[in-house]
Amino acid sequence: MKHIKLLSLCLGVAMLLGACGQKKAETANVAPADNVYQFCFVNGTGDTVSMNDYQGKVLLVVNTATQCGFTPQYADLQALYATYHDRGLEILDFPCNQFGEQAPGTNEEIAAFCTGNYGTTFPQMAKIDVNGDNAIPLYTWLKEKKGFGGFDTTDPRGAYLHAAFKAQDSLYAENPDIKWNFTKFLIDREGNVVCRFEPTAPATAIAEAVEKLL
Repeated sequence: MKHIKLLSLCLGVAMLLGACGQKKAETANVAPADNVYQFCFVNGTGDTVSMNDYQGKVLLVVNTATQCGFTPQYADLQALYATYHDRGLEILDFPCNQFGEQAPGTNEEIAAFCTGNYGTTFPQMAKIDVNGDNAIPLYTWLKEKKGFGGFDTTDPRGAYLHAAFKAQDSLYAENPDIKWNFTKFLIDREGNVVCRFEPTAPATAIAEAVEKLL
């Protein structure tokens, strides 16, 4: 009788452990939520930032450079931030030196340039890669969600970039990689990518899109 009770107890424990193991396996196989809140990165002062900190906000994520023909867009971004921040807009600035090495400074030098020349007050992150093996996961995800949208070739700079890229690769437009500085991704309050704006997109178009999400 004792042997039977002991056997029953062992079987019960085994079944319990098996169930726990199965539950752990099932939990491990659950994919993270497919929105922007799954990502973390480092800001310009070296602190880790979670996208969870921006839940419920409309986000504009932009890769920037301090020595680019599009650098004056910092003024447009600051104007956008000043207009809409109190209504729930956050702009996240990611300096990147991958395009013509046009962001060569340190994080501190880039921050001083932006605040000194354009009075920027939106959050600035540490310098990153947006393409290639060293691209941060956030940008890999953003590119998967919204591929290249095409340059505005009515803008001379857009026409130049289109011709330059096409000369190197006739199918360049099919590649979702970031093409140049000041590419922007607009994310809604639920963490979904809504729009991708190439550097030649007019500031008015970006403002209109932001307004619709607020």
